[in-house]
Amino acid sequence: MEFHSLETRQTALTMLRGGAKNVDVARDLGVPLGTVSYWKHVDRAKRGEAVGIRPSLLCPRCDQRELDAAAYAYLLGLYLGDGHISHYAKHKVPSLMITLDDAWPGIQDAAEAALRAVFPHNATCRVRTPGAHNIKVYFKHLPCLFPQHGPGKKHERRIVLEGWQQEIVDAHPWEFIRGLIHSDGCRITNWTVRNGKRYEYPRYFFTNKSDDIRKLCTDTLTQVGVRWTVLARGSDPFNVSVARKESVALMDAHIGPKY
Repeated sequence: MEFHSLETRQTALTMLRGGAKNVDVARDLGVPLGTVSYWKHVDRAKRGEAVGIRPSLLCPRCDQRELDAAAYAYLLGLYLGDGHISHYAKHKVPSLMITLDDAWPGIQDAAEAALRAVFPHNATCRVRTPGAHNIKVYFKHLPCLFPQHGPGKKHERRIVLEGWQQEIVDAHPWEFIRGLIHSDGCRITNWTVRNGKRYEYPRYFFTNKSDDIRKLCTDTLTQVGVRWTVLARGSDPFNVSVARKESVALMDAHIGPKY
């Protein structure tokens, strides 16, 4: 999907305010006619003119539409774990897809609820795939809300939160952690034998190949007072572990087992 620079948009608005027709602006700047029409509608609305814009077209970043920050923090965690944005030729807008295992139907429900909260005017759907469901929403401005989107796998490219995203995570750290755990994490029961007696204890894991995403996880865990360690899988430190009793209790109070 092609995104146009702020300079191109401002040039188009200057031409439109000067009386140029939408079709002429589109032709002169090489911008789709629908995009020019959308820019014109948003600009007129911002200047207080009586125009009708479908709420499903408004973007929290471009148009200052209200954003449910807590739901977004959770959804961001899910996206960084099991989500991706795609744009197929047969669809006019890109889709956000969160792939979640059928073993955890409650998490699928939570993911869809988060999508509806973040995109209240856009329809969501579930698409069956072997052993899982893809929880989806279509929205033109998805790359505005998830600027981490890009070509290739997440662990093969740089993943850094923008300032406004970090502010949301700082304000809603547990929602962000919950999204990460619900996507690429788990709560298990470990056991060990001491003096011939078996002892069991709960433990949380977050597993992700991306160094950047693991750091986002551990930085946020540290922020909320959870102590963690990194365990290597062979020579690769893919696993973040939370095993200390007080930290597990804190995770249990805010996250709990998958459901």
